[in-house]
Amino acid sequence: MTASTFRAEHTTAGLAPARSTFGAPATPSGFRYPSLTTTVPKELVHRAAVAEVILTDWWREGETRFAMQGQWPRGHSFFTPIAGHHDPLIAVETIRQAGLLLAHAEFGVPLGHHFLVSDLDVTVDPRHMPVGDTPASLDMTVTCPDIRLRGSSLAGLRIAVEIRRDGELAARGGGSLTTIAPAVYRRLRAARSDSRQRVLPLTAPAAPQLVGRMSPTDVTLTPVGEPDRWQLRVDTRNPVLFDHPLDHVPGMLLMEAARQATAATLRHPTLLPLSISSEFLHYVELDKPCMIEARPDRSRGDRVTVNAYQDGAVVSRSTVVAAQIG
Repeated sequence: MTASTFRAEHTTAGLAPARSTFGAPATPSGFRYPSLTTTVPKELVHRAAVAEVILTDWWREGETRFAMQGQWPRGHSFFTPIAGHHDPLIAVETIRQAGLLLAHAEFGVPLGHHFLVSDLDVTVDPRHMPVGDTPASLDMTVTCPDIRLRGSSLAGLRIAVEIRRDGELAARGGGSLTTIAPAVYRRLRAARSDSRQRVLPLTAPAAPQLVGRMSPTDVTLTPVGEPDRWQLRVDTRNPVLFDHPLDHVPGMLLMEAARQATAATLRHPTLLPLSISSEFLHYVELDKPCMIEARPDRSRGDRVTVNAYQDGAVVSRSTVVAAQIG
């Protein structure tokens, strides 16, 4: 498969024009700064808000190997620091965006197509996750160990990602996605087309301090009066988890619920997840209760399995390994 890489260069009005190699002005309207940092187009990573775009650049290094750059802010409205460390969930979001970017920009999937993400995982090294005096600049290597075609079009993709800060490996992970054309998605989700209008009423949050959060608005669990069991709290007004309208619960919400359930189960709110791996088995609907159940591993006290159930069936599975840092 061949695809051309999207690039955009900006001009700054009022400055002397650059000279081409032939001596003529390269751009009569302004000086060109092709190396200035900007985000990748938000549409390529399925974000509505530019502020939620992490990736800043990418280029192809081989048939199935790519380099990317990005940035983690010192503070984020949802991925808040944990005892002075960047939230590992922002690394998951970085990996998610990397897969979408490659699918569109390098493998030719048209904008407007949908993606079914079947799994996501990340492992972090706490030594290279501290929040510094400036935003964290990221250098990433992305490989595609599995590329599935439907004719000449991309049908699915698996990526493996290494994220480095100052040359040190801070996080690694990956995920798998399947492409779905708009007409196919409409048929697939026809029975749920009005689910956004039938969202369950917002339920009460668990105490933020019990799940590692500062604000009730960031809590994704509702107590149900049973140990290590909650109802998923779905707030479609959340500007990060629901950056744009969706007809189902996003995977990032399920992973956040798994992290919060782990903190509550291990009774330590300042847990830093060292690894999170999740499988998404079915769409999780907005108009039905989804139950979250956590089971600690009795053989090792830092590992918790978290399952999500809807209509009595398992819809996602997560395993969280965490360290107490506060």
